[in-house]
Amino acid sequence: MTTQQELIDTAKRITSYVHQTPVLTSESIDEIFGAGIHLKCENFQKMGAFKMRGATNAILSLSARERELGVVTHSSGNFAQAVALAANKTGTKATIVMPSSAPEIKKKAVLGYGATVIDCAPTQQAREQAAAKVQEETGSVFLHPSNQIEVINGNATAAMELLGQVDNLDAIFTPVGGGGLLAGTALAAFRFRKQVSILGGEPEGADDAFQSLIAGQIVPVENPKTIADGLRTSLGDVNFPIIKELVEAIYLVSEQEIIDAMRLIWERMKIIIEPSSAVPFAALYKHRDKFRNKNIGIIVSGGNVDLNNLPF
Repeated sequence: MTTQQELIDTAKRITSYVHQTPVLTSESIDEIFGAGIHLKCENFQKMGAFKMRGATNAILSLSARERELGVVTHSSGNFAQAVALAANKTGTKATIVMPSSAPEIKKKAVLGYGATVIDCAPTQQAREQAAAKVQEETGSVFLHPSNQIEVINGNATAAMELLGQVDNLDAIFTPVGGGGLLAGTALAAFRFRKQVSILGGEPEGADDAFQSLIAGQIVPVENPKTIADGLRTSLGDVNFPIIKELVEAIYLVSEQEIIDAMRLIWERMKIIIEPSSAVPFAALYKHRDKFRNKNIGIIVSGGNVDLNNLPF
């Protein structure tokens, strides 16, 4: 697995391209959850999500020739925006394959950052085929949204910062979809503060990570249905071994629990979080008795919401 020095080098590599995001707290939230809650606000990150970290590290890890040929990825939203913006900042051409089900606000943002968008059917197979075609025609380098070690290492820097900002954490919660954030967070804790437990929250309608952790092998997601559009993807062979070894548990939450948690954070914290970000809050609230009087960090993964289509 990634060494401590490699994570330190990653943080140095991307530091001028990303924000060091704040950690917010709230006495009323602490009272509701019965614990000390520390929000690592990646919704305040450039392009509005933690994925800026992984995308930037992946592009900066390429050779000059590879960056000249360009990069391609497939994503329903946040990684698409991250690659588009990171490519823009590094002078790299980017092509993004986006499913027809992707939120319109995220497509507009990708185009606004100067990337080329290719639409495809909302299936994993269609995404992969379209991206492979771009690779074949242009020679561009494929960047995986979650199952690439450079992306995972970049994602790890959010938890590295959090561990430097809060020194008495007992656990860190993240959402889990493709597994890149959860794996990166687990690596950060493993290399810098082993005693911190790493936990994931996942929608009941897209529970492949929960099933995979129990089975000890990847159980692919089939027809995921959840309002948390960023969590509709499956784990991969790069991130799953990290998750399997270092993550303590994954907790499932219902759609209503996700919506209730999202609304609670909007109302009490006065910050915008997207449905995927609400999943670990919902999981912690559901199992709050297990974490009473503990200090809990939550990676607020993003804040890219379609304000014309709110669930409450």
